[in-house]
Amino acid sequence: MATSRERRIAKELSDIRADRDKSGVFAEPIDAADLTRLKGTFPAPPDTVYAGGTYQVDIQIPDSYPFKPPIIRFDTKIFHPNISSQTGAICLDILGTGWSPVQTIKSALISLRMLLEFPNPKDPQDAEVAKMSLEYPEQFARTAHEWAVKYAGAPRKEIDYSKFKKDESKPKQPAVDYKGYNKDLVDRFVNMGFPVNDVVDAFVYVGIDRNGGEDYELEEAYMGDITARLLGES
Repeated sequence: MATSRERRIAKELSDIRADRDKSGVFAEPIDAADLTRLKGTFPAPPDTVYAGGTYQVDIQIPDSYPFKPPIIRFDTKIFHPNISSQTGAICLDILGTGWSPVQTIKSALISLRMLLEFPNPKDPQDAEVAKMSLEYPEQFARTAHEWAVKYAGAPRKEIDYSKFKKDESKPKQPAVDYKGYNKDLVDRFVNMGFPVNDVVDAFVYVGIDRNGGEDYELEEAYMGDITARLLGES
């Protein structure tokens, strides 16, 4: 008889298959008899140095899933500050302290795809890659594209690398309107890879209590509603 964990995984995989064309991500068991070891794939986001490449990840589902996150590593080599160029290990909050039982295998894969578009070199998994991306961004972009061509099947294309040149001027911090919500509350979703403004808009749409601007723990139902809104599922 299937366990509750196996039933949940089976349902998630069914949802992934049904939504593949829309979400762009896919996952399936390595062995049909074992739902705890999967392979996931997704295309790189367009307008990035990885564009045109397809990335495969190894997914292990722990015994305590969904209360603990899946263990995911990149099988496809990638040059990225938040992914080890040696082991494929990933630094992403949603796969650690930012995980919630309302998250799914699909939302984890979508977050990984977004990570390729929005790397965070200030919280790196690969320190050398992060250092290059901060100090020599043009060289980083060239190397990342070469790896995408070599390992992920991306087409070689002409890229205007001048736009990656380091801007020595003092960066201007964009104004963020939290619309009365606590920054730490919003950042729980930002750390999953979602843009700040999208998170705040999702809070407003779902009707999240501002709690006087103070931080607090959201109920799981609200977490699910917010995530669904951010993933375009509501």
